[in-house]
Formats: sequence, structure tokens, C-alpha cells
Amino acid sequence: MYRTALRNVLAHKGRLLMTALAVLLGTAFVAGTMVFSDTFGKALQNSYSKSYADVSVLVTDPAADSFRRARERGDKPQDQLTDATVARLAALPGTGRARGLVSGFVGVADRRGELIGQGWSARGANYLPDASGADARYPMARGRGPRRSGEIALDRETADKGGYTVGDTVRIASDGPASDVRLVGVFTTDDPEVGSGSSLTLFDNATAQRLLLDPGRYSGIALTAKPGVAQGALLAQAVPALPAGDRMEARTGQELTDTQAKQIAEGTSGMKTALLAFAAISLFVGVFIIANTFTMLVAQRTRELALLRAVGASRGQVVRSVLVEALLIGVIASAAGLATGVGIGAGMQALLGAMAPGMPSGSLVVAPATVLVSLLTGVLVTVVSAVLPALRAAGIAPVAAMSSGDQPVSQKSLIVRNSIGGVIAGGGLGLVAYGASLGGDAGRMAVGGGAGVALIGIFLLLPLLSRPVVALAGPLLRGTAGTAGRLAQQNAVRNPRRTAATAAALTIGLTLVSSLTVIGTSVDDAVGRAVTSGMRADYSIKTANGISPDPALADAVAKVPGVSAVSAMTDVYWKLGTRERAISGVDPDAIDRLVALDMAGGTAAALKQGLVLVEAETARNNGMTVGSTLPVEYPDGQSGTVTVGGLFRKNELLSPVVMANADVLRHTGDPYVTQILVKGADGPSAGLRAAIKDATGSNPVIDVKTKQDIREEFSSIITFMLNLMYGLLAMSVLVAVLGVVNTLAMSVFERKREIGMLRAIGLDRRGVKRMVRLESVVISLFGAVIGVLLGCFLAWAVNGTLETSLPGLDTVLPYGKLLAFLALAGLVGLVAAIWPARRAARLDILGAIKTD
Repeated sequence: MYRTALRNVLAHKGRLLMTALAVLLGTAFVAGTMVFSDTFGKALQNSYSKSYADVSVLVTDPAADSFRRARERGDKPQDQLTDATVARLAALPGTGRARGLVSGFVGVADRRGELIGQGWSARGANYLPDASGADARYPMARGRGPRRSGEIALDRETADKGGYTVGDTVRIASDGPASDVRLVGVFTTDDPEVGSGSSLTLFDNATAQRLLLDPGRYSGIALTAKPGVAQGALLAQAVPALPAGDRMEARTGQELTDTQAKQIAEGTSGMKTALLAFAAISLFVGVFIIANTFTMLVAQRTRELALLRAVGASRGQVVRSVLVEALLIGVIASAAGLATGVGIGAGMQALLGAMAPGMPSGSLVVAPATVLVSLLTGVLVTVVSAVLPALRAAGIAPVAAMSSGDQPVSQKSLIVRNSIGGVIAGGGLGLVAYGASLGGDAGRMAVGGGAGVALIGIFLLLPLLSRPVVALAGPLLRGTAGTAGRLAQQNAVRNPRRTAATAAALTIGLTLVSSLTVIGTSVDDAVGRAVTSGMRADYSIKTANGISPDPALADAVAKVPGVSAVSAMTDVYWKLGTRERAISGVDPDAIDRLVALDMAGGTAAALKQGLVLVEAETARNNGMTVGSTLPVEYPDGQSGTVTVGGLFRKNELLSPVVMANADVLRHTGDPYVTQILVKGADGPSAGLRAAIKDATGSNPVIDVKTKQDIREEFSSIITFMLNLMYGLLAMSVLVAVLGVVNTLAMSVFERKREIGMLRAIGLDRRGVKRMVRLESVVISLFGAVIGVLLGCFLAWAVNGTLETSLPGLDTVLPYGKLLAFLALAGLVGLVAAIWPARRAARLDILGAIKTD
């Protein structure tokens, strides 16, 4: 029997090719994901470990970035890292070298005045030359390090992006006005943050302290131990020498390296899990192809298997024979998939290097776990997929060998299958609907579980659904393709199980794609409306790094010709009533022109009288009405009362309580400014935007955006995520295409005699091709239609669970995209039918008729 299994594999190489390809692709996705994740993680660890190569102990002050604002408020925080601290630590018996570190936000403008890189990741640091006049951390590729105020050095990637060379004037900004400085050096660094797109600007030590912290202050101190001194011993010496207080943090270089390695491992593990999830989808799709292939092979070998049973082969031997075939295919395809996966991992690494040239890289890591998991996954998926066909093969009666005709197809199993499928699908869809009504985390769990159950039920029902769905295309097929169309429709529903197994692969892909698209479109619409619907202003001014803009900037913008209204939107937390509440400060003279206030009671003009506005829902939950008075405790230690002058309906731009900026500033000298809203007398225009930008001092850190800019920013994020998902799902769609090709090719082989008869009675080669192509298109569209409908339903349910966290979320169906998916599915059917159609058209008429 084992020799028979080997002979069958060798005899059916062509028919098993698509099955092997499906296993190969799925296994390659798994192997490629693991190789890329391991390689990238190892490269990151090696790169980050260099950050602490010469650091034995690192002392940091987590609150260092608050020095400037503390000084501006008149506060005098103690326990700071100063030159005196550096001197004390340098004098320790185990210290070989001590250097003070300064770090903070610094944005760099390109030649157009736009910020280079991501605002939140732009950094500045101090350049500390040693006795040789250089800082070993930042080797200069061109020029020299900064020595005095007005000089900077830039990392090579940032200099190249900005088009700067040594000697050029560069505009920079930190937490304050922008300034022009001279570029004196361009350096290289293996800092992973710089490699991932961040900019790094170096200053001389005094300038870095003055600009980023406070004169004489440091954000950290790095200690290098003397030879023979352990890091732990130096740490024990350093802790008593630190300033009094518990704010400082001191850790060894090894501890920092280990912590970073753990964080990198956790980060790459999440990425690996996400990629493996999509690989699992591809393998799941492949299950249908494998099962379909073996089912068809068993059907084609009915007489052969029955004859084996007649001459003494047991049921177990027949089962083992089919499973051994699957095992051989699984081993060969998995080994090829592993090799292909290594290539995919290398390709993904090269692609990452091309997209982000500074990202760390290293040699490929092919771990033993990658080899084991890839091979076992491919083999197990193949063998498990062949179990049911093997059991069907064992059930072939020996008397079948005596029959010269095909065995009739039993409808009993289909009835049982449809009954079970109906119960499972109904239960799953009901659980999904229940989860949508429930909402929140519990609802999402119900929707997720119900979606899985519903998919299983739909798969079981696909044979039943195939007849009515395909029948809908009947009039169109007969009207446009005549006899070939009618035959294509009949062939598509002749074997419901085969049609269902072929369409199931596309159903999975289209369910995921359409659900993601509907969810993405719905979220995009809700976020866009939430961000812009409550905004009447033409422009929003924010900082790229999220820090608070200077409130005085609003006064500067108000003087720009063409500006009719301006308000700084401040944000504070005060104890109002019985609890801490978020409060928005606004300009009461301009708020009605900048924010769409929908009043539920009272009037917005009450702000001018020193009263406050309260969100209607908050007021209802706390028993507040217009005229209510509330006790308030101010952060400056004073207390008083405020009166509710109006109730407004929810607005995403405002906190639940709103008051005049003058009242906020009376008790908070340095409130956080979320944004500055600007209204133009004649609406937005390029000229007005440029004038507003000039009023900010052409500061690259300050963004001036219209409502459309804000909406497009959110849309671009969602579009990027969707495109990423589409790319990852492309593998499963490719596997589905292979399934269609495989089914059609084997169906053509099965129907050789029938095709020969059709040719004999007058159907020409062109008609045969058209028949096979239309059959492929019908099956593909059948799977796509079911997938799109199920995907839309699941998206509706998911949106229902998100309504609590994203108010105003409605399910928006992007009809254009959904129709495009169906058209793409039809194109997939056409492409998949090219080879089977050519093969069917080239059959020899007499040879096909004589087929046994």
C-alpha cells in the first residue's frame, strides 16, 4: 500500500502541483515571518546594546524636561543634576569617567520651512569633546563639532533630507521661538531612533543646557567604571552621592541593556504574532484546496480503490495510503516553503532597509524553532486536510470495481450537512448580533466568538447556497454566452461540494477584506466628523511634538491681516464640585465663531459674565442646571464658587466644563494650550495660512492646518493601516486563486469524455474555453458575494461594539470599493481559468470520448 501511495504521488504530479503550491506559500509565509522577526529583533538588540557600550552606571532625572517651565513659574526645584553632581560622581573611587548628558526636543526645518521627520521623535543633545577635541559617540563625517552658541551639528540622514551641507544656515526650534544657526558638522551614529527617522541636533554643552533645560543642569549623568570595578559596585558608590530626594534613577548599563532587550523582544513578538495570524489565514485557505484536491482524486480513483478493497485491502490500509500521499506532499512542499521563507525573510529585511536606510540590520537568523515550526505546520495542515477524503476513500465498496459507470452521489450527507450548518450559522450570527447590541469589551468578545462560529456554519452551508446564488446569474449567462453560458451554470452547481470548497477560499479572503474596509471607512467618517463637525474655525495651530504652544502666540496671530477671530484653547484640571474635572478655557468673545456650540440651555454669552458652561450629559448626571453654583478649589490654593450659565451638547473640541481664559489664567499661570483656533474673515486661503505661519516666527515645530488637513491626516492613518492589511491578506487571495485553478484543472480532467462529446456535436474550441472561463467566474463571484455580505454584517457588529468609545460611529458602506472587490473576484476567476480553459479546448475529441 505504501508503494501504491508513492506511485500515486508520482502519477499525479500535475494534479497535486497546486496543492503543493498552497502548502508551500503558507509555510513560506510562516517561515518568512519568523526569519524576519528574529533577524530584525537581533539587529535591534545589537544596535541598542551599543548605546550602553561604555556606560557602567546611568543616572537620570525623569523630570528634567520641566526645568524650564519650573523656572518660568518661579519655582525652584531642588534635587537636580548639576556640574557639582558630575564632580562628586567623577571623584568616586570606582569612576573612570563621568559626563553630564543633556537631552530634549529640537525640531529642524528643511529649506521650505517644514519639519524634518516626526515631531515627537526629534531630539537635541550636548556635544562633549574629550581631550582629543572629539566626542566618540558622534564621529564627524564632515566638518567639526559645535563649540559655541549659534553652531550645531546634524546627523547625516537629517542633513541629507534637508539638503544641508556644512556652512549652511539651518532653522531650528525647541520649546520656544525658532532661531537660525550655522551647520558646522555632519555626524554618523548608530542610534536606532535616528535610524528610524528621528532627527538629532548637537549643541555645545552650555547652549544645550540653556536651550533644553536650565543653565548648569543635566538630564542624566553617564559613568564609566575603572578597569576591574564591577558595575554593581560602582552603582552602590554612586547612589549615596546623588542629590537628596527620591526622584533620581540610577541603573547599571547591563540592567539597561537587559531591559531594552526585553522590550525589543516583546515588541517583535507582537509583530511576529500579527504576521503569523495572516499566515494562519493563508494556511486555513489552503486547507480547502488540499481537502478539495484529495476529494477529487479519490473520486477519480473510485474503481482503483474499490479494486484494492476487492483484492483484500482493509479500510485502514486505504486510509493510510491516502494519508501517506498527503504526508509526502506535505514534507516536500514544507521543505520548499521553508527555503522560500528564508528568501522572503531576506527580502523583507532588504525592503525595510530601502524604506528606512538607517534601520539596524544584520545577518539572517534562521533559528531551529523556525525550521521545526515551519515543517510541522506544513505537514500537519496537509495531513489533517486529507483525513476526511481518506475516510471517504475507505468507505468505497468493493462492488464499485464491477461498475463501469460513475457512482451516484448520495444526497443524505448534504442534507445532514445543511441541517448542521444551518444550526451553527444561525447560532453564530445570533451571537454576533447579540454582541453588537451588548457593546464594549464583552460585546467584542461575543462578536469575535460568534464570527468564528458563523464562518464555520456558512462554510457548511455553501453547497446549499451555491444553487440559488448561481441561479441568479443564469439569465445573464444564457443571454450573453448562449450554450456555453448555460453549460457553465450547470457545471458550477453540478457538484455543490466542490463548488463550495473552491469558493470557500475566496469567501474567507473577501470576508476579511470587506469587513476591514467597512470598519475603516466607518471609523474614518466618524473621526472626521468628530474632529471637524464641531469646528467653525478655518485653522488649528498645534505643535508637532504635542507640547503646549505659547499662549502669547494667539495675540500674535490675532494681528495678522484677514484674521477675524482667535482663541487659545487651554486645558486645566480643577476640583469642581466633588471631583476633579477637565476644564477648557476659551476666549468668550470669539468662541461662537470658532466652535459650533449646540446649546441645550442658557447661552454661550454667559462666559463673558464669568459664568461657566457645562456639557448637558455631565450636568444631567450630576444634577446641575442653569443657575447652579458649584464650589471650586483652584491650584493656587484659593477656593470659591462658579455658576452654571449654560448647557451645551457634546463637542469633541471642548471638555465637559468651559470657562473664559481670563478666569483660567487668574488661578493658573501656565495652563496647557491644546491648540489655537483661527477664523479668517474671508475663509481659508494659501495666503492667509502663509501669513499665520510667519506670525509664528516660521517655527517648524508649529503646524497650521485647515479642517480638511486634519481630516486627511486621520484618513491617511486609516488608509495606511488598510493598505497594510490588504498586503498581508494578498497571500491568502493568491492561495485562493490556486484553489480555483486546481479545481478547474481537475474538473476538466474528470469531464474529458463529456467535453469530447460536446466537441463532437458541434461546440468549437472557443465555446469550450468560454464555458470553462464562465464557470470559473461564476464560482469566484459566488464566493465573493457571500464573503462581502458576511463581511458587511460582521463590520456592522464590530461598529456596534465601538459606539461607546467612538460616539457617532455609523456603519458606512463604501459601495464603490465593495463593487471593486466583486469585479476583482471576477477577474481572479478569469485569470484562474486561463490554463484549464486552454487544456480543455486542446483535448483530442476521439481520445476524450474513449476515456474510461
